Amino acid sequence: MTTKRSFPFDSVRGREIKELSQPGYYNGFSALDQKEYWDEATLQVVQKRVELSDPIRFFNEKEAATMQAIVDRLVPQDDRAEDRTIPVLPVIDGRLFKNRLNGFRYEDMPPDQEAYLRGVQAIDEMAMGRYGVSFVDASVHQQELLLKSLRDQKPDPDHHVWQTMPVGRFWSMLLEDCVTAYYAHPWAWDEIGFGGPSYPRGYMRLENGLPEPWEKDERRYEWNAPADSVSELELPGNKTLSGNGGGQ
Repeated sequence: MTTKRSFPFDSVRGREIKELSQPGYYNGFSALDQKEYWDEATLQVVQKRVELSDPIRFFNEKEAATMQAIVDRLVPQDDRAEDRTIPVLPVIDGRLFKNRLNGFRYEDMPPDQEAYLRGVQAIDEMAMGRYGVSFVDASVHQQELLLKSLRDQKPDPDHHVWQTMPVGRFWSMLLEDCVTAYYAHPWAWDEIGFGGPSYPRGYMRLENGLPEPWEKDERRYEWNAPADSVSELELPGNKTLSGNGGGQ
């Protein structure tokens, strides 16, 4: 499955940011260094997220390729080294394969499995209608423009699927699944300086943003969104969607 890459840019050093084993502002921090403080059940759960990745079983090959392209735009990992890429799609696929809910379903939405199949097909057909190519074969910029239209609840081009389920509800479910899968992974914890499960040790310094003894100090750096990213489109008032010096 080929992944399109769109790298952020280091404006100070004048080069693309890529092949990072650990993105973020906490260089050298590893949540897994705290594993000796976790109980056995917690340790097994966390280590499994690093060592094992379930096969794709719910989506067929074409659907999986489209979903991977969507995931790559919603939670881009272009700056990560390939062997440190967090497996987001397998987590979503596993939830759907096991038919697990996120705890609720809106009455105007079909079951999650059906919603995903409809949505993925619609996104692929929208790309074909707008650009004459599948979503996978569209450029990064084209993919982001199409997804932005879903986020804005103004599908462009319009598609009949969005008459059968609210595009806003589908977008929220899709984004929630992507973000949940990403930030459940220890490598994402490293990126944001999160020390992992607090049980059984707990946290001591709960006020004024003070770091725990095992935490690393934040070391920020400036970077620009990729040149072809929709994040650089100007909004009313001459503001951008992201701006310089943003986080991951």
